[in-house]
Amino acid sequence: MNNIIETVQKYNQGDELLEILTENGGGTGVPAKRKDIHKQGLWHRAVIIAIINDENKILIQKRASTKEKFPGLWDLSVAGHVPFGQDSTSCVVLEIMEEVGYMIPKKIGVKDFRFMTSFRSHINVSDSFIENQFYDFFICNFNIPIQDIHLQKEEVDEVRYATIFEIKEMADKGLFHPRTEWIQVLYNYIAKF
Repeated sequence: MNNIIETVQKYNQGDELLEILTENGGGTGVPAKRKDIHKQGLWHRAVIIAIINDENKILIQKRASTKEKFPGLWDLSVAGHVPFGQDSTSCVVLEIMEEVGYMIPKKIGVKDFRFMTSFRSHINVSDSFIENQFYDFFICNFNIPIQDIHLQKEEVDEVRYATIFEIKEMADKGLFHPRTEWIQVLYNYIAKF
């Protein structure tokens, strides 16, 4: 345990630490720098969030053109790595605040904020960047007007609302981040209402 604490203290000076996972998504309790995890293709956890308004339109974001991976492609409302020592649910709250500037209310109903599924994704971005991630997919039913969204410019170039059909069409044209396993899950969810 002391070795883990020492590792966290040593590397937690500006470098994001993530937990290394097993190939089946189990925690190891071992932290590593984000860049090292990607360089070595180690498994780790991330979250993706669909923010849906009352018209069943989904907030989508265009990734910043300066992003290391998949710059300029469209993506789901919010996405991010789960930092070492944090769980997916608390990460969702922080990522929504960080990327779109929206604070989730302290009291929220299950129908407004729910975990949907987890899936595993392997993408070779480059010879030195392998993305082996377990994604935890959440849905949030919030009406956030576009004008109230405060973008984190290092992460996001623009946002807009789109229907699930528009998203599917954009993904088919290669305009979306290649991690699209969530589209069918989201379609099935929206089709119920």
